[in-house]
Amino acid sequence: MFRIFRSASITSKVIPSVSASCSLGVEFRKSYPKSGPLSKVIRHHCGSIVSVAGMDGVKPVTVQNGNVQHEFHRNMTVQNGNSHHDTQRTFQVVVAATRNLGIGKDGELPWKLPSELKFFKEVTMTTSDPGKKNAVIMGRRTWESIPVKSRPLPGRLNVVLTRSGSFDLATAENVVICGSMNSALDLLAASPYCLSIEKVFVIGGGQVLSEALNAPGCEAIHFTDIETSVECDTFIPQINFSVFQPWYSSQPMVENNIRFSFVTYVRVRNNSETEHPDTVGNGETTDQHLQMDKFDVEKFSFLPKMIFEKHEEYIYLNLVQDILKNGAEKNDRTGTGTLSKFGCQMRFNLRQSFPLLTTKRVFWRGVVEELLWFISGSTNAKVLQEKGIHIWDGNASREYLDSVGLANREEGDLGPIYGFQWRHFGAEYTNMHDDYTGKGFDQLMDVIDKIKNNPDDRRIILSAWNPSDLKQMALPPCHMFAQFYVENGELSCQMYQRSADMGLGVPFNIASYSLLTCMIAQVCGLVPGEFIHVLGDAHVYMTHVRPLQEQLQKLPKPFPVLKINPLKKDIDSFVASDFKLVGYDPHYKIEMKMAV
Repeated sequence: MFRIFRSASITSKVIPSVSASCSLGVEFRKSYPKSGPLSKVIRHHCGSIVSVAGMDGVKPVTVQNGNVQHEFHRNMTVQNGNSHHDTQRTFQVVVAATRNLGIGKDGELPWKLPSELKFFKEVTMTTSDPGKKNAVIMGRRTWESIPVKSRPLPGRLNVVLTRSGSFDLATAENVVICGSMNSALDLLAASPYCLSIEKVFVIGGGQVLSEALNAPGCEAIHFTDIETSVECDTFIPQINFSVFQPWYSSQPMVENNIRFSFVTYVRVRNNSETEHPDTVGNGETTDQHLQMDKFDVEKFSFLPKMIFEKHEEYIYLNLVQDILKNGAEKNDRTGTGTLSKFGCQMRFNLRQSFPLLTTKRVFWRGVVEELLWFISGSTNAKVLQEKGIHIWDGNASREYLDSVGLANREEGDLGPIYGFQWRHFGAEYTNMHDDYTGKGFDQLMDVIDKIKNNPDDRRIILSAWNPSDLKQMALPPCHMFAQFYVENGELSCQMYQRSADMGLGVPFNIASYSLLTCMIAQVCGLVPGEFIHVLGDAHVYMTHVRPLQEQLQKLPKPFPVLKINPLKKDIDSFVASDFKLVGYDPHYKIEMKMAV
């Protein structure tokens, strides 16, 4: 048993049936509904059952040499109770489980979660084509756990799996019976179901889920993650995370003292043999490693529309689209011109995946090395240049420094920018070579200390904005202010960015502060929660309009998963090789020129 359904009441139909036998040992049970299409249930002599639901236009069933052949699909036969077909229907699993993968207790659900039942109904009932419906596959015990007045589940084709020859079904409309998962998937791949059924969902019970969860035909798993400890006696196997990655994860919610969230995993690989490369370390990821990390699945339109559109990359893409359509034309410091919108927010869930954009390739190694450079307190652009990171070259050049009144500054010396303010706020800045150990206020260590010792403090702040130092900076901080928040063992970060270059800078900034949040969480013995990105002047440079229009044509792929060396507990001890990005297979790089 997997799920107790408490759906809205519907009226069951009691339908008289007439049986006829043939000498080949096949019994045809013809059930005639009071209204609607004819239902034909075929019982094979071995006791396993295959069923054909009544639908208008279904051709007759014939018996040849003891085998049942469905004339409505030329490539499908049923032999000894097992159907065979060239292609089977793929399917998606819907399941609620605890952290130790418990799904039931004493044949019932050990929780009552109205939002979970609502989610289940929406996922399994919603179709893109109003002329179609979805199918739900369940075991016999799951079917019997549904209150009589509520079955079959309305608005869906109910497929019940049973090998019991004595199993009888009074209702016929919208119900079919099959002897196995394979026979059900074969049946749904054949006419008329291939034309009338949009998506197939496996919903329980335990044995059926164990067979389906990691089967090759499983495209997605809609998982209700029960975070609160609940005693169970029925369990499902572990999801194979070498082939499945998160697509969407909701914010946690609490009902009836149970904390839970919804996570959808999608299949990205056909098997688990692919190894994932370490995408940081000695230089840029090699072409070979990129190929190893490439998904077998390229499009994810098989997801229900309501789930597909919940991918958090759409938060960024929709904001870009809004600015391109409605942004105010403004001049700017660089003379390039922008389309601008003021006061925006994006939220990214860090609990299951890492928000590195996929509609274009983001320079992950640059994100890691720059953040480590900030944490070190360095202001020397040459440190990054020596590692092949050139994102600060434009603001560190001789020409640029002279243009902003810093002619006395050595080339590469960016002044008291981010890292200096994080680690030495208030110290007098001289040049990039001097040792500032013990000078100024170390904001980063103060943040970590407060999170560890006073997590409810509302003053856990990291600020790069120091008005007295602005004129000494090659570029005043764009991402200038971060506040950290602790709840339920999770660390979240909200960052305010005064100036947000949507095309080039913001994808980098999302990844950088998400990574910082994950690092600080590990140092403080917490897990990552959310990254909230607040944008002041969110703008698109005129030179980025066409590249962004190109990017908007791309469909998101699953965000990667971030792995951090668990042995590192000191914020100053991290090196690039401590970070492993699993499953990053973005679209190609889109060139955008930096406005200086």
